[in-house]
Amino acid sequence: MDFSKIELDVHTHTLASGHAFSTIQEMAKAASEKGLKFLGITEHTPGIPGSCELIYFRNLHVVPRNMYGVNLLLGAEINILNPDGTLDIDESLMEKLDLRIAGIHSLCYRWGTREENTAGMIKAISHPLIDIISHPGDGTADLEFEPIVRAAKEHNTLLEINNSSLKPIRNKATARDNNLEILRLCKRYELPVFTLISPRTQVLKL
Repeated sequence: MDFSKIELDVHTHTLASGHAFSTIQEMAKAASEKGLKFLGITEHTPGIPGSCELIYFRNLHVVPRNMYGVNLLLGAEINILNPDGTLDIDESLMEKLDLRIAGIHSLCYRWGTREENTAGMIKAISHPLIDIISHPGDGTADLEFEPIVRAAKEHNTLLEINNSSLKPIRNKATARDNNLEILRLCKRYELPVFTLISPRTQVLKL
């Protein structure tokens, strides 16, 4: 892959999410220097301890949508809380966001069986306001990927292949095989592949 041709990154976090250390301005500047045209900043919603409260998202309208020549998409990485597919922000707030990602995170998910976890993710996929499912293959939850890929195709929802889960430091033992299976299924069902080769910015080297 020619990384110089990448024009957008839509899954990043600032210091507001509680586990990253750069500001919106720092990230926009770095994105500009890397030649990106679009930068999605998708902070964690309140289900994750230390992340943004709802008032943060309500006030995003005050942030300029272009910095250093980079178009900003300001949204959220929303938590799927349980096998029922419950999300931790309501639709009225989701409608105000430029971008909506949903994912399962161990800090706030109530575990179910493989079938239950899969059903919960499919419910999130089918939500009309959800654009992307974050790192479904990272191994956080036991999932059956074929029905997930079929649902993503049916509802025009993107599935993320995120390189962070492949780093040895993350200790995600099944992530590589899971992501390969997702890619094979996407090919079989002719689902466009949207690969996020994202640093999910923790600290920028400016």
